[in-house]
Amino acid sequence: MYFTHTKDGRTLTAALHGEIDHHSAKTARTQLDLLIERENPKVLRMELADIGFCDSSGLGFIMGRLKKMNELGGELIVVDPSPAIDRLLALSGLDKMIKIERKV
Repeated sequence: MYFTHTKDGRTLTAALHGEIDHHSAKTARTQLDLLIERENPKVLRMELADIGFCDSSGLGFIMGRLKKMNELGGELIVVDPSPAIDRLLALSGLDKMIKIERKV
């Protein structure tokens, strides 16, 4: 898994690509947290349309970014979750805790 990012004002958008498993989640967590600390966004938008596989490590990855943004007084928005992510968010109940935007 890898991600690309853009910044628009106080909004940081990270578009994730590939699969989120134990190994990729650890690397992405480190890289994204460093980016968040450097950019200090008010809103973190995680675009997840291009995630083909996600296990519980991916769920932990999302929850960790939610916690980090809350600690910084910011907000996490999950954008266009793939079916794999959508399923995990619904099964875990995170879909009730995280703002989700779906592209039409």
